[in-house]
Amino acid sequence: MANYNYDEAGNMAAYFLLTFLSIVLIPLSISSFPSRKPHTKPGCECQQCREHCEQIRKRERGSILHPKFRRKTIVLLVGWVLFALTIYKVSTTDIENKVYDPFEILGLRSSSSLKEIKSHYKKLSRLYHPDKVKLGINETMEAVEAKFVSITKAYKSLTDETIRKNLELYGHPDGRQEVSMGIALPKWIVESGNNIWVLGVYGLIFGGALPALVGRWWFGNRRKTKDGVDARSAATFFKALAEESGIDEVVASLGKALEWEHTLPKAAQLDAELGTLENKIKYLLDNKWDDVKKLADIMPGEHENRRRAFVLLYAHVLRLPVENKTLREEQAELLLQTPTLLNSMLNISLARSWLLPTLAIMRLHAYLIQALPPGQEQMKFAQLPGIAPDEATRLAQVDGVEDVVAALEAKSDSRAQEVKKTAQKWGRAEIVNASFRVIGEKFVVPSSIVFLLVKLRLTPPFAQAQQEVQVDEDRDNEFLLSRKDAEDLPTGDLGTGWAHAPFWPANRKPSWWIVLADVKTQRVVVPPMKVSDVPTADRGYRSFKIQFQAPPTPGVFTWKLYLISETFIGEEVSRDIILKIDDASVLNNEDQREDEISDPEEDSLAGQVAMMRGGSVKKKSDESDDESSTDDDEERKSDAGSSSDSD
Repeated sequence: MANYNYDEAGNMAAYFLLTFLSIVLIPLSISSFPSRKPHTKPGCECQQCREHCEQIRKRERGSILHPKFRRKTIVLLVGWVLFALTIYKVSTTDIENKVYDPFEILGLRSSSSLKEIKSHYKKLSRLYHPDKVKLGINETMEAVEAKFVSITKAYKSLTDETIRKNLELYGHPDGRQEVSMGIALPKWIVESGNNIWVLGVYGLIFGGALPALVGRWWFGNRRKTKDGVDARSAATFFKALAEESGIDEVVASLGKALEWEHTLPKAAQLDAELGTLENKIKYLLDNKWDDVKKLADIMPGEHENRRRAFVLLYAHVLRLPVENKTLREEQAELLLQTPTLLNSMLNISLARSWLLPTLAIMRLHAYLIQALPPGQEQMKFAQLPGIAPDEATRLAQVDGVEDVVAALEAKSDSRAQEVKKTAQKWGRAEIVNASFRVIGEKFVVPSSIVFLLVKLRLTPPFAQAQQEVQVDEDRDNEFLLSRKDAEDLPTGDLGTGWAHAPFWPANRKPSWWIVLADVKTQRVVVPPMKVSDVPTADRGYRSFKIQFQAPPTPGVFTWKLYLISETFIGEEVSRDIILKIDDASVLNNEDQREDEISDPEEDSLAGQVAMMRGGSVKKKSDESDDESSTDDDEERKSDAGSSSDSD
């Protein structure tokens, strides 16, 4: 009968812990190794962007003296320390449940002969016999006697027939042994003196910590929407947005939502610098600051959290320096929350198919990334390195970046080289082609599945004039039949790299929105598509597709296709596009016409060959039959007339 006991030394529990830690730590550590291959191309090479990327790298990774420890890094460190301690415990603990091996006890090979066993046993007897051994400093007579008994028992198990038989049958020279099953729990856990502590820990974990964790997860999910924003923020967007909302109303809605997303810090000493920033903002915006606060419902003495977030937001778009490090980190955290909030606001606007607020939300991304006042498109050249907003306003009449560089070079301005470097990564997108396609059909009929196929490429400033793209039907059909919304990049192509955004607190890839809208009704026709990694013109173009169902009635629909940059201000294009919905009867007519064209006539050479082969042919028309019969009648009449004359 098996004897169950607890693991006195904790060896079995240690092995269980090692297995569990290995399963968790090894994959987690492998995923933490940095990849040698870059995930994207290098970004803008201007001096501002290089310094900004270095600041981001230091903030994310830290330095040697001040390392940046993330939660994952701390978990890995604690886990590997616990793993090392467990291995040390296992390696330094004697294992008692070893398999009995008499050859190992005697120090012999398993292939030793009987003569060698007897000779070796005599030597050991003289060394370890209690009457002859001399005790060492750390030796006791009991240990020596136990050693001699062990040697004698091992010798007899190899030489005595009865004992050897016990060893072969039961694995031990003393015969059948009691089976001992260890439970992987140290004995001190179940000792009566520790019951109160063990039960207290169990109660704390399962009665307190676990319900608190589940409750926090449950109520936290109820407070958040599927877009990851507070439910009160979503309610604010739902109430504040209207069909005619412009970019000012969108900014006000964003400021209201920041009250719920932005936690108010406890450091009251930061209020002094915050007040200084607000005074500077008020000076630069003049009376507009009071109008902005009124639009965001920021009353004096109320909504302190909202006012604080609004001040930090406008300090960013006005490019005001924030001296305090804590306040600067708070501003960066607030800015990194804005894309999530704007995405939630965009979903609410798209649910109602409103065009104006949808375009305003998309354009606001670029103003925040480039740190310029929302709606001030005349300052778009302030995105270039070294160009101040005031100077950019004076350059508003200039057509493009090429003219700005030409003006700087005419003055021998050193900023011209930096502007040229930035222009190499500029996001001037071009719609190469846009069309409506139905797989396998030439016509679009009511309620059919339609694909809007858009081909895009980047044409940076100073680029040579590009040739028109030839239509590749095989490439288009292969892409339409795939399940992907965007064509795969060529092998080895890493995309467009980081955009020029020296004021944004993180690296940012250039991206665009493809919007199909009906400007007559100010409605978005289909949900827009966000795209990135658009190739430059020297690498061709990239196709994107949006799938939707055609209108249920025939007609001609004149819509507009927008391509709006989410990264650069003023870099957007649009074009009119027409969708013609034909009646379903055109498909039957087309099939009949194709059948008529496919079958040759029976009186033609091709028809005779087809008839000989057993194929189908078209019979001669009735008109030709009538003509031939008329000709025959006339010939017969003429023959009859000539015969009567002869008579």
